Amino acid sequence: MSLMEFKNVSYIKNNKAILKDISIKIDYSDFISVIGPSGSGKSTFFRLCCQLINPSYGNIFYKEIPYTEYDPIEWRRQVAYCLQTPSLFESTVMDNLKFPFSIRNKKVDLKIIKKLLEDFKMNAGYLSRSINDLSGGEKQRISLIRTLIFTPKILLLDEVTSALDEKNTFIVESIIKSLNEKGITILWITHNPEQSKRYANKILSIENGKLKSLEVVK
Repeated sequence: MSLMEFKNVSYIKNNKAILKDISIKIDYSDFISVIGPSGSGKSTFFRLCCQLINPSYGNIFYKEIPYTEYDPIEWRRQVAYCLQTPSLFESTVMDNLKFPFSIRNKKVDLKIIKKLLEDFKMNAGYLSRSINDLSGGEKQRISLIRTLIFTPKILLLDEVTSALDEKNTFIVESIIKSLNEKGITILWITHNPEQSKRYANKILSIENGKLKSLEVVK
C-alpha cells in the first residue's frame, strides 16, 4: 500500500497547464529527490501534495483515501511543507515556535523546542530574538524547527538549504536523514546534483509540467 498516490493529476491556472497527467506512488519511508528546471512545476507538485491547491483533473490519495474525504487542515498536519523562502510572523522566534502548539490547543512544551534548537545548533537565547534580526539561514532553520515540532508523516522540503552555508547544510541534511531513518517520508526539491543523490532512494524528474522519470537509486 502506498502512502500517497497521484492518479492522472493535472493542474491548470489561467488556462495554462502547469502540471500534466501526473501519476506517481509515494511509499512509506521514501526519500525522494525532486529535480527539474526552474518553472517546471516542482513547487506546484508540492502544493498539491499538501492540499494548498487542488487538482484540476485527476485524484490524490493519502493512505488510499481520496483527498476530498479529508479535512485539509488535518491533511496538512500529516503532510508538512517547508518553503524555500521562510515565512516568519509576529515579532520573535518564540512567537513562531509556540504557533504549532496554539493551533492544536496544546500547552507549549519548551523541552521539545529547546531540543530542536539544540539539534540545529541554536541555543535557547534565540527564543527572544526578533525575527527581523535573523539572517536568511537562521530564518530557514527556525522555519524548519517550527515544521518539525509535531512530526509529520510526509515532509516536503523546497530547497531548504539554499540559504545555508556548508556547515549548516550538513546539520540540516543529517537531521532530515535521521527523520527518514525513523520512518518519515521525505520529498526534497533540490538543484544540487550531489545533494539529490546523497540520501535519496528515488529521484523524481519533472520537466515542462510532466513526470519525466522516476529513478530508483541503487
